[in-house]
Amino acid sequence: MQISSLAGKLIAPEKLIDVAKLIHAYYDDVPDFSLPGQRVIFGTSGHRGTPFERSFNEWHVLAITQAVCDYRFSHSITGPLFLGIDTHALSTPASTSVLEVLAANRVDVMLAQVGQFTPTPAISLAILQHNRQHNYQRRSGLADGIVITPSHNPPDAGGIKYNPANGGAANIQVTAWIELRANELLASRLAGVKRTTLDKALLAATTHIYDFLTRYVDELDKLIDMSAIHGENIRMAVDPLGGAGIHYWSRIAERYDLALSVFNQVVDPTFSFVTADWDGKIRMDPSSPYTMQGFLAQLKHDPSYDIAFACDTDHDRHGIVTKSAGLMRSNHYLAAAVDYLFQHRPAWSGKVGIGKTIVSSQMIDRISARLGRRLLETPAGFKWFADGLYDGSLGFCGEESAGASFLRMDGTAWTTDKDGIAAALLSAEMMARSECDPAQMYSKLAVEFGSPVEGRIEAAATSGQKKKLAQLSAQELKNTELAGEKILDILTTAPGNGATIGGIKVITENAWFAARPSGTEDIYKIYAESFCGAEHLQRILDEAQVIVDAALKS
Repeated sequence: MQISSLAGKLIAPEKLIDVAKLIHAYYDDVPDFSLPGQRVIFGTSGHRGTPFERSFNEWHVLAITQAVCDYRFSHSITGPLFLGIDTHALSTPASTSVLEVLAANRVDVMLAQVGQFTPTPAISLAILQHNRQHNYQRRSGLADGIVITPSHNPPDAGGIKYNPANGGAANIQVTAWIELRANELLASRLAGVKRTTLDKALLAATTHIYDFLTRYVDELDKLIDMSAIHGENIRMAVDPLGGAGIHYWSRIAERYDLALSVFNQVVDPTFSFVTADWDGKIRMDPSSPYTMQGFLAQLKHDPSYDIAFACDTDHDRHGIVTKSAGLMRSNHYLAAAVDYLFQHRPAWSGKVGIGKTIVSSQMIDRISARLGRRLLETPAGFKWFADGLYDGSLGFCGEESAGASFLRMDGTAWTTDKDGIAAALLSAEMMARSECDPAQMYSKLAVEFGSPVEGRIEAAATSGQKKKLAQLSAQELKNTELAGEKILDILTTAPGNGATIGGIKVITENAWFAARPSGTEDIYKIYAESFCGAEHLQRILDEAQVIVDAALKS
């Protein structure tokens, strides 16, 4: 990847987004349904875009919300809908659009009080708490949710995703239904969309205030050993990165009497205080060393912390900072967390397994084998883990992009969507109940299993080539070796559930690579990992690109 000269630096004020112009474009510009890029498209976690490209405008939000209402009606979902928003500039106007449609459709809506934002995990938890009182197999009376967030994406982005009754991001069957209906509504110029005014929506008998913050914070000690963190006086620092958990951290510290300092308690829709990511764009990704540059600099000048962490804008991703290693690679922390949890949660059944995505580290595979735990390997997207977390058959699930969730101490579901807050606090528990930090735990695992190195490259691809890569078969790859090792397997479906991975994964004894087309850009991405060092990894990346390019040209 070409690293921008702006990476790790603050963006000049004149280059920040014009919030007023962005919101005007949201309301005033209308998508052109004849252009595929301006239709509703649900990716791994909802529909995302920007008004400046007419890929996220009010019409999209109105159509998607009406489609959700139609889905609820057709599937007899009659319980409340929990509505959450993050701190992106577009999230507040989008929440207005959503509420106007929900109220007109007489959906009971649960909102945070004015001035509070709602992290994704708080929505998931609220859905599950409500539905524990109902029969999950009987749709009537069950709750679901909408989260308005483009996750860690740049300040000009908007996003909306639907969480059904299992509390996690909707699966492909659900999103396909909603996407099809929303696009029908767009094509008809919103004929069929029911809508009222904001004033009437706020006063509607179906609109309710819900204390997401208190309910989330009060449940945390059923997930994390807060008494151990308090007892060992683990000194923590957190940077919310201007995200939806901005008010949660101080409440957590107060509720459990923790030595937790909150840095950068600022909500600014331009995110002017966040240093640019690798490509020079502001991106609130807590696993990126470029995004985290400002926080890391603050920590360097205040070395009193034992461990530190940050979360992205909707607080479903985490970044862990240790004194011994600095910002941990997300795969390293996932591996350490897996090893720790399955040795410190005695109430978890021996049948409880581990979930990982197809491009997560094989270190997790080796740990799972040693623990004697079933491993579920899925395509990209946390939605594949929702049912396993819901029924307690998966104890920990993680994806390489720093997303994870895990069961309560008693083995019941916590959240079925990613929870950056929980993952961050777990790192403090790991320190409190061990003699080392998570990075030192990973170092011990590397001695035991080998020390993998990972890398990623991107290459240009036309829409036709991207489509071909997504549909590539194992038989189309003629190679029998990769970087001097025999190819043991070529996957186009995930071994855990048989779902297509939208690309290929090639595996040898000590390495692998996976190639997938980008869903938003004219490129494809190659992920790779080797247990034989950096030179071997580079050979894999080089040969992988040759293999993929040859397949796309054939």
